[in-house]
Amino acid sequence: MLRFDFVTLRLFVAIADEGRLTAAAEREHLALAAVSKRVSDLETLVGTELLYRRPRGVELTPAGRAFLHHARRILEDVARLQAELSEYGEGVRGHVRIHSNTSAIIAFLPQDLSAFAIEYPQIKIDLQERTSSEAITAVRDGVADIGIFASHVAADELEVRPYRRDQLVLVTPQDHPLAVHDKLYLHQAAEYDFVGLQQDASLQSLLHEQASQAGRTLRMRIQVRSFDGICRMIHCGMGIGVLPQRTLYRDLNDLKLRMIPLADEWATRELVIGMRHYAALPVVARHLVDHLLTPTGSTGEAP
Repeated sequence: MLRFDFVTLRLFVAIADEGRLTAAAEREHLALAAVSKRVSDLETLVGTELLYRRPRGVELTPAGRAFLHHARRILEDVARLQAELSEYGEGVRGHVRIHSNTSAIIAFLPQDLSAFAIEYPQIKIDLQERTSSEAITAVRDGVADIGIFASHVAADELEVRPYRRDQLVLVTPQDHPLAVHDKLYLHQAAEYDFVGLQQDASLQSLLHEQASQAGRTLRMRIQVRSFDGICRMIHCGMGIGVLPQRTLYRDLNDLKLRMIPLADEWATRELVIGMRHYAALPVVARHLVDHLLTPTGSTGEAP
């Protein structure tokens, strides 16, 4: 299994993409006989068939689909390795991978990461926006060094540290019947249509869970992928929604929206930093975690 080479891996991906050996041979600039030989040798090496040979092309066997998944991942990792090493040659002295939920990216990380970049200009930060569940999975699988996510989402096997707190608010049009209130419980708004995020978002799961515990069901009229999409739908009268307060800094006046703090105890939501083990992080990643955990590192509320 240690005798795989990158040419064969790329070739197998090409075969899967094209569905024909001849097309894959042309794409990889190889003779058809060489392609057939490499596939045969590969199947001998792994001890099973990877392709079904059909009159009009080839099709992956179940083992072939599994091999394709890992081949793509290996080639992607090699490409990232090449890119990262080239950056070291240009002066980069470290690389930290972060997967974060949208709330932290909008409300806190711009200020925090900007200050960190000034202090450590030679450390590259790779930040990707994900749901809380996806960020946890990425850290657990080693795809990310650090995850930032809502604390109510289970993060078994990860070491977590408090990061920031955000306040959830009800967002309505300015002329909505609920807009006259200074504070509300979620169940008081349950008779109205809601605009929310898609079901895999941790915020959406939290709202449904808390409404259910209060004996109510939220009527989700529309579900979108972004906070901005929720605000625009609310502006157009499609419903009301619940969002983190600090994500609304630009939309309230532009879209004529009103925000009403939720009085529920769970509506003060904690964001946490998760990692497999702090002590096992690369030094540059520990520097970043330490910076993020410093109250003065952000203009937001410290934990």
